[in-house]
Formats: sequence, C-alpha cells, structure tokens
Amino acid sequence: MSLSGNSVYPHDVLTVLFCLLTVSQAYVNVALNKPAYQQYPVLGLYDKWDASNAVDGHKSNLSSGGGQCAISYVSQTATWWVNLTTIHSIHHITIYFRTNNEPWGPSNWLTKYVLGFSVYVSNTTDRLQGTLCYKDDNFTRDTIPAVFTTTCPVHGQYVIYYNERLPGVTYPDEYSNDMFNGLCEVEVYVERCPVAGYFGSNCSVPCPDVNCQYCHIETGTCQGCKPGYKGHRCEITCQRGTYGAGCKETCGHCRDVNKCSINNGTCLTGCGAGLKGDLCKTACDRGSYGYDCKETCGHCRDVSQCSNINGWCLTGCDPGYQGDLCKTSCDRGSYASECNETCGHCRDVDHCSNINGTCLTGCDVDYQGDLCKTLCPVGYFGQDCSETCINSYTCDGCNDVSGSCDYGCRPGWIGYFCQKRILLVLKELMPLSGHNY
Repeated sequence: MSLSGNSVYPHDVLTVLFCLLTVSQAYVNVALNKPAYQQYPVLGLYDKWDASNAVDGHKSNLSSGGGQCAISYVSQTATWWVNLTTIHSIHHITIYFRTNNEPWGPSNWLTKYVLGFSVYVSNTTDRLQGTLCYKDDNFTRDTIPAVFTTTCPVHGQYVIYYNERLPGVTYPDEYSNDMFNGLCEVEVYVERCPVAGYFGSNCSVPCPDVNCQYCHIETGTCQGCKPGYKGHRCEITCQRGTYGAGCKETCGHCRDVNKCSINNGTCLTGCGAGLKGDLCKTACDRGSYGYDCKETCGHCRDVSQCSNINGWCLTGCDPGYQGDLCKTSCDRGSYASECNETCGHCRDVDHCSNINGTCLTGCDVDYQGDLCKTLCPVGYFGQDCSETCINSYTCDGCNDVSGSCDYGCRPGWIGYFCQKRILLVLKELMPLSGHNY
C-alpha cells in the first residue's frame, strides 16, 4: 500500500504570509487559550508537554525543555485538537513545529516526524466527520517549513492535527518509523473587523445582535458574544453565579452572589467573610479575617491557622489567652497555655502575668521567686524574705511581723524565741528533780 494525496487548498505559503501581513488587522486567533487535547499525553515528570501549550500564545522557545510545546508519547499515530468552543468561519491556520531551537531541515531529526501530516476542521472530535483542510504528500525534509500556514475557508468548532505511521503501509524513505506530536503553537484565524461589534466591507455596520462582540465580516452572523452573554444570538444572560465569555467563569465569594457582574465577575457589594479583591477569590492575608479582611487575628498559637472567615484559632491560643478567637486574657489568678496554671502568692494578683505567671509587683510576705511559689528559706521572713528571724538558726519558721518562732523550733531548741538548748534546760532542772543527767 502506498500513500497518495494532494493539498486540499493549493497555495503559495509566501504569498499567503504576505497577504496576512497586509490585512492582519482583520484576523483574530480564536484558538488562543482554548481547551486542547492530545493522544498519548506524557504525564508526571513531563507534564510541561501538555496539549494546552500549543494554544498558550508562547512560541519563543521551540524546544522540549521550554515548556511551550505539546509533545506526546511515541506511537503509531499522533492526534491533537483544539476546541474553539463554538462554530467559527475559519480563514487560515498556522502551525509552529517543534525545532529544538536548532536549524530546520535535513540536519534536524525532528523533520521526519512532521512529514505526512494532516489538518482537519470538524464540528466534533472525530476528524473523519470533518473537512480535510490539508494533507502533506509533497514536502521533504529539505522543504518542510518550521512554520506552516494553510488557508481553510470552512466552518467548524474543532481544528485537528493528525499524523500516522501505520504497520503495513509503505512510506517515503525520509519519513520516521513511528510518530509523536511536536506542536509549539497552533493558531486558528477568523476574519473580523478590527473594532468589535461591526461588520461589512468597511466594518461600519453594527452586528445585528446587540450583545454580539464579533460577527462574520460579510454576513453579520454572530461568532462570539460579549462577556456575560451566550446563545446563538447572544440573547441569554449568564446564570446566577457565572460570568465572562460564554458564561464559563464562576463568581467568587461575593457577599451577594446576585451582585456578581456578569461581564467581569466583580463583586459589586463586596466579598464574603475571609476573601478580598474585585473577584473575591483571594483569601485574606495572614493574620487578618472577616468582611473586607478588616479584622485582626488574636493571639493564635499559629497565626497561619487563624481562620480567614471567623478568626478562630484552629490550633489553640498563645500562653495567656483563651476563647475561640484568643483575644481574651486568662481569668484573674491564672496563666499559661489554656490558662491552666494558677498564679503564686503575688503581692497583687491582678499583676500576675497572664503569659508566664510572673508576679510583676513582687511576692506576698514569706514568698520569693518570679512566680512567688517558693517559701522563704529557713531563718528568713517578710517582704522579699529580707528579714531575719530573731534566732534564724534555731527557728523552724518565724512570725511574719515580729520574727518570733511561731511555727516551732528546730530539733534541740525550745523557748518562745527558740533561744535555749534542751540540754541546758535539763541541767537547770536537775537540782529540782533529783535526777542526774
């Protein structure tokens, strides 16, 4: 079996390009940023080879590493298409092939994977149900252009690129043995007036449909609605919660979704709690929340875990604070995380730090330390434990005011001031008792 076929629309590429330059203001690329698909996509590590790269408007780097080309797995067939989202009256199609930024021609190994390609326009994703715009059976590795343009005056919604290396088919010697996509940009042009909303030979006649943005330059048939409208004659307003071209965009978190602009999605009455921006699709900055992001988060343990909607501290409060918002200090006499610690013997409990329990104005008498939880050492008493007991070495604890040994004596001592040794007292009592100690 051998290949045969001819160009469907014979043309001189240079002539076409010259014509395009002279009337470029009348042509618009309707493929830009439209949904795209390719057979046998390369996923994972090489997702930068996605089908959408061929309609992203970028064509400055035609290599595999530039992130601007659609590249598929090697197989026997290669299919790529773009969905123009509505039926258009197409004028011409331009394709930028992957070159790896190297000279194009026989020395570039990629040329053999382009030879034999076809371009279709269809109203479905099935190329065989559409119109064949171009079939290459003439180019060689010497003559295949790196940027190819073909006229294709047909109506359709899908532009399909196809190539194959089928088993049992005899191909020219220059052709590759297998096939994959290598498309860096595919542009689909329709003829339009440079000013939106007009048609005619002088582009002076308003489009018949009032909400039509682009209409056929000759017939006035609408080919694209203004943002906010859809339908064949752009007679349908976007439904509640949608906006933009073809009503395909979803409104953000508007305070009132009925006040979302059907044209550009602006929330006319402001955003719901936790969001900001004209479209209300951006969360409040870190540390703020509420309507218009005007509220400031409390003392959250982790401020990044402060709810942008209601300000709740989702992982708890910093030490010294309590409540869902962590804006309330610990109750009087408590401190620390979750306010679960009790203040010590502060001179003024109102001046116990809610964060770390430090007694800011000092301790009650007989207590010491930052937390005022430690008794004065034996032999000391009073404010800041600065007073010495009358018998500091014999008292087990002395009176806060007088220094007397009100809490008993150390072993071996007796008396009101613990000033007498027990042994001496016994000796004084010996004559009276008759005992000999």
